Amino acid sequence: MKIEQLYTGCLAQGAYYIESEGEVAIIDPLREIQQYIDKAKANNSKIKYILETHFHADFVSGHVDLAKKTGATIVFGPGATTEYDIHSAKDGEELKIGNVTIKVLHTPGHTLESATYLLRDEYGKDHAIFSGDTLFLGDVGRPDLAIKSDLTKEDLAEMLFDSLRNKIMPLADDVIVYPAHGAGSACGKNLSKETVGILGEQKKTNYALRADMTKAEFVKEVLDGIAPPPQYFAKNAMMNKMGYDAFDTVLKTGDVALNPKEFEAMANHEAALVLDVRPQSDYIKGHIPNSVFIGLNGGFAPWVGALIKDIKQPIVLVVPEGKSKEAVTRLSRVGYDNTLGYLEGGIEAWQNAGKDIETLDSISAEEFAQRAKADDINILDVRKDGEYQSSHLETAQHLSLDFINEKMNEVSKDKTYYVHCAGGYRSVIAASILKARGFDKLIDVAGGFGAIKNTDLKTTDFVCPSTL
Repeated sequence: MKIEQLYTGCLAQGAYYIESEGEVAIIDPLREIQQYIDKAKANNSKIKYILETHFHADFVSGHVDLAKKTGATIVFGPGATTEYDIHSAKDGEELKIGNVTIKVLHTPGHTLESATYLLRDEYGKDHAIFSGDTLFLGDVGRPDLAIKSDLTKEDLAEMLFDSLRNKIMPLADDVIVYPAHGAGSACGKNLSKETVGILGEQKKTNYALRADMTKAEFVKEVLDGIAPPPQYFAKNAMMNKMGYDAFDTVLKTGDVALNPKEFEAMANHEAALVLDVRPQSDYIKGHIPNSVFIGLNGGFAPWVGALIKDIKQPIVLVVPEGKSKEAVTRLSRVGYDNTLGYLEGGIEAWQNAGKDIETLDSISAEEFAQRAKADDINILDVRKDGEYQSSHLETAQHLSLDFINEKMNEVSKDKTYYVHCAGGYRSVIAASILKARGFDKLIDVAGGFGAIKNTDLKTTDFVCPSTL
């Protein structure tokens, strides 16, 4: 048999390709599915099953498109209902591909239909689990995404405790763990940077698998410190449940070159958001007025999902040369399918057409430190809560980028703010959003807190984030 993890760093997401004797199962595929079709074709194999570990909330899976193009059967765990054809598997049901077996383990808790897929080799030995968002390396899935009127996050946490103890922990220590996500995903709070592990090691080191842990302790610990889910999670989960437009259609309508006149008309008459996805250094030097920066070189798709509230928002793109297809693709991964085109020729073409541009003031950490010591300045720290609590400038105001749209009333358009994050990516996102809302007295601190720490400005004593 052949097992391949197809990991996407921007989403911190792992899809899986399993092959045996010319038959293939794909687990949790991405929206752009041609890669799986090509891989199977190159190996003279046929995709038989598309296994979904649950209704994903943090990305739009490619299962619907892949089934239409290959005739493969979509499999979900028990109780799943959709607007398209699926096989809702029974707990303990066994599926065959070639001479290996995949056993469906119903593991509710993260969601009600969550399933872990246990792979047994040709000799019947338990080889690996594809644990979805039930078990991560170092953590478990958050149990607050499937809350209903008669079901609380505490109820789901109790289900998760039982699923882990009854279905996963009894498996042998040498079973390989292939989770759906690694560090950087908002589906858990303490995920490891590793993307493949061994179950025995997780039993020893994962706080949620502690052998002497009571159910009450588990519920308390797994719920403690969970940040509210990003606003797009529920929308992506619904798309995965109800279906969506074909990716080929989204790409065809979105990857369209627009001259400056057409681009401006889209922004003005179609109320399209101008989304600048170039490196932040390019945005700082010159950008279209009222455009929002979220760069492809950072955590692009999750930040789009967290900050652009309307998933149907029309979008026009300012992209680095040759990156339009990538931008449209990565937007579609989180359900933003209404891209109308990109600016052909980029900012240079915009300027050559006589259109206005703006810049963002940006200074070094050393210059920032000099100004901070010489005057009483307003400092805006846009890092996450845990980062800020761990250590921050004593005089800094905290406004987490995650909640900037909701908490914008906490800053004043009359004041000048020096904005920083950890390294310089998120501060430019924050500044672009504030600029688009009329805040025009903003100065970015290049290098962020990482550079600020090397100056002699006073910060609070460091507290290890894992203890918060």
